[in-house]
Formats: sequence, C-alpha cells, structure tokens
Amino acid sequence: MNIGKTNTLTIARETTVGLFLTDGTTDVLLPRKYMPKVYEVGEEIDVFLYLDHEERPVATTLRPYVQLNEFAHLKVNYMNEYGAFLDWGLEKDLFVPFREQAQRMETGKRYLVYVFLDEKTNRLVSSSRIHRFIQEENVTLEPGQEVKVMITHFSDAGVNVIIEHQFRGLAFQNQVFDETLKFGKTYKAYVKQVRPDGKVDISFQKQGLEQIDAAVQKILAELNANRGFLGLHDNSHPEDIKTVLKMSKKTFKKAVGQLYKDRRIDIRENGIYLK
Repeated sequence: MNIGKTNTLTIARETTVGLFLTDGTTDVLLPRKYMPKVYEVGEEIDVFLYLDHEERPVATTLRPYVQLNEFAHLKVNYMNEYGAFLDWGLEKDLFVPFREQAQRMETGKRYLVYVFLDEKTNRLVSSSRIHRFIQEENVTLEPGQEVKVMITHFSDAGVNVIIEHQFRGLAFQNQVFDETLKFGKTYKAYVKQVRPDGKVDISFQKQGLEQIDAAVQKILAELNANRGFLGLHDNSHPEDIKTVLKMSKKTFKKAVGQLYKDRRIDIRENGIYLK
C-alpha cells in the first residue's frame, strides 16, 4: 500500500465501523462515512491512503487536491506553534513545518508546495522550498512531447513552469498568446527543446504541422461561432489576433493560407468568410 497515493484495493469485509480493504497482505479501514452506496465484498475500489489524527493508515474515497511527490497551490487554513496547516481537500489538513517554509506563511493565503514523506516520522508533509524537489539532471523529455505544466511565476522572460511535477520549464514571452494563464494552475503544453543545462523550453501550442492544423481548427470554430465571419486579416494587429485566437500572427497567416488553398474561406478587406 502506498501512503499518499490512490490505491486500488479489494473489499475484504464489512464491520460496524466501515469496510476493511486489503492488498492481499495488509488491511486498512475505509470509515463508514466514505463507504460507497453500492458495493460487494470481493470487488475492487479506488481509495486514497493517508494517516489519521492518531497516525494510523486510513482510506478515503475523497480525492485530495495533491498527492505524494506532487506540487500544488494550496490555502493555509490555520497556523500554530509548529507550522502551517493547508487545505488539500481532506478532513485532516496538510502540515508544513516552519523549517519547510520558504517564507513565513499566513492564514488565508495560498502557496505553492510540494508533498513528500518525512522519513523520520513517516508522515505526509509539504514544503514551499520547492527548488529542492525540482530535478535538474537526466531530463527525460523529448521535443514535441505533450506534458502537463504548473505555472510557478511570471517573469520578464516569460511564463515559468514545473513540468510533470519534476522539471523546470519556460515559455518565452513572445510565445505566450493566452492572457488568462494563472499562477498555480495546471495546463497542457508541449516541449520545444531540452537545453544542455537541463532547462526546458515549452510552448502552449503544438509545434510544426500540428500547430497549423490546430490553428485551422481554431479559426473554423470561431467562424462557425460567429455566423461565418471573422474580422481578422493580413493587416490585423498581432495583439488583436492574440486576443481573439490566442495564436501568433505568423501562425494565423499560415492557417488562413491553408484554409484559402483548400477553398474553405473567402478573404475580403474586412476579414474572412466561411464558404
């Protein structure tokens, strides 16, 4: 059984306090309040395992906002003399000792943290000293690979991210066309290149021919949503294209060229029309 992770276990038996689940070797309690309405002894069930207030392994069907060895943007519920306690979607809050706080946390504020297993206490704890948990070497990513990224901060260079809860990445400012991106949120992205120092360039748009195909579909969707008309053309300002379509003017022109070549649109002075 993996503490801090979702486990697939088998329902072994029912008792007055809940269901006992097993992995074939060890049993763990799923309290009655988390029991599914319909179940059978012998069937499998997905549960999250953590330690209760008495430090005993316990199962829940609730889904936490973050699991072991992952990053998340969480809010502080309260503070005491030992540290901060974060809301991670379970009854028992997630603990951040003072020694693991990059800056002193405050109740009600949100922080980017990493969840790990404290080897001394065997407890799930978290840390806002996130740089300790980012892998700088042996970056196992390939150009063009689709990945999940979490935004850590915005800088003059662009949007800084953590890739797949492991690696550091950056989307350069001139390649970011979506102004709705938010700190702490997770998005789909694509690897552009892995640098010799282990840093990774990423893009929020597909690359190469796939990028043009995606842009074509985006333009068609906008045309259909606006009764076959889109007030953008070759002379449109790049910021207007970025605002409406969340793509560069270069990509827009290539996609429009493809649509025109395929005879799917008409190009006029005031914009493009769907045939």
